Amino acid sequence: MPDDLKRTGFTEIHERLRAKLSPFAGFLMPIQYSSITNEHHAVRRAAGVFDISHMGEFVFEGRRACEALQRLTVNDVAALAVDQAQYSAMVGETGGILDDCVLYRLETDRYMLVVNAANIARDWAHILAHLPHEGVDLRDESDTTSLLAVQGPRAAEVVGKVASVPLEGVSFYWKTDGEIAGVKAIISRTGYTGEDGFELYFAREHSRAVWHALTAAGAAFGLQPCGLGARDTLRLEMKYALYGNDIDETTNPYEAGLGWIVKLDKGDFIGRKALRAVAEEGPVRRLVGFRMSGRAIPRPRYPVVVGGRAVTEVRSGVMSPTLGYGIGTCYMPKGHTKSGNSLAVMIRDAEQAAEIVKTPFYTGGSLRVGS
Repeated sequence: MPDDLKRTGFTEIHERLRAKLSPFAGFLMPIQYSSITNEHHAVRRAAGVFDISHMGEFVFEGRRACEALQRLTVNDVAALAVDQAQYSAMVGETGGILDDCVLYRLETDRYMLVVNAANIARDWAHILAHLPHEGVDLRDESDTTSLLAVQGPRAAEVVGKVASVPLEGVSFYWKTDGEIAGVKAIISRTGYTGEDGFELYFAREHSRAVWHALTAAGAAFGLQPCGLGARDTLRLEMKYALYGNDIDETTNPYEAGLGWIVKLDKGDFIGRKALRAVAEEGPVRRLVGFRMSGRAIPRPRYPVVVGGRAVTEVRSGVMSPTLGYGIGTCYMPKGHTKSGNSLAVMIRDAEQAAEIVKTPFYTGGSLRVGS
């Protein structure tokens, strides 16, 4: 392994558990512990815990914090109540997605923006370039923050065993402040799996104590440690976008199916003019989900063929552990995006039949908005 890889507060635990560790976004991260399939099923049927401390956390504070974030992100920051979270994105002047993110309103004039690990340095530079000269303080707390995701139909039971506050009143995309095993934490009902669950933010120095308390409490509920491999199969079954695969600087929110997070009427923001033009004219392509007809597995960058001609490429693709067949995403031109339309994926120089399907691929998850 490269010597310059960052380690999270849980890396020694992953090593002791003999997880398969691999470089990811500059970090040494667990890909799996037992197998991706076993971990995937644990989350769908009981609960799993993921180390996602590689994510970045930027804290904005001050009387102009809301104003700064309105300028930087596409969603309406002013609509957030204290303790509420919001899915959003930052785009460039041409409307291309620089990053997708989750924004929390921690207090009246204090916010936390959670960004993707691979984009931390670029996002930081972009934010600094567009930040007001006064009225807002910005801190990068990425290196001092640990983040665990507990996901699955029994996640609330697991977290409830070690939380100092009741969780029943915490709705989806809201957070509460409390303690996890005696450690001060932000307890957020959010996730990336399609299951009920929580994401727990706390100081890095308490990583081992929180992990051991959670896993001990979760043993009775079938909690298993899970790696990024299962996180990928779980999120793709829901058709949740992955930055670098489904979305990037060459894609805009409307064609990616994220037009619902763009609030053009909130006032000016970076990329608003370009996105308004896309909204008015309609996107020329759309991100669709497809399923393979046979047992073939689509992988990112495999050519997608229509009528014998390569027209695009696979963005994300896996064998779905829950459904038992290959699923994937790709951008298809306008006019060929309806469910039931056929396509083929070129795998080892052979066309493998597939068809566009309605998404999410999996609809049986325990996540209930408002739960």
